[in-house]
Amino acid sequence: MKKFGLILVMLLLIVVNADSAFAQCAMCKGAVETNMSTGKNVIGNGINVGIAYLFVFPYLTVGIIAYLWYRNSRKALAQKMALQARMREVLK
Repeated sequence: MKKFGLILVMLLLIVVNADSAFAQCAMCKGAVETNMSTGKNVIGNGINVGIAYLFVFPYLTVGIIAYLWYRNSRKALAQKMALQARMREVLK
């Protein structure tokens, strides 16, 4: 459980500190460059935030699925161990 928590914290820190990872597609870059040449920088900031917003949710979804899978496998293992313990008691 400690390893899972550590991995989760590290993943969260990577996502939070991803300020330098504001990548843009060619269309977005062209729109931002056009607006910057006219002196308007408002759209560029909004596009960067939108890209970061869209970037987070696929990873968040995968993380939630991985956590649920981990939790269910732990429950299944606990049930299997309990069944084995009962079988040992019966066979004694």
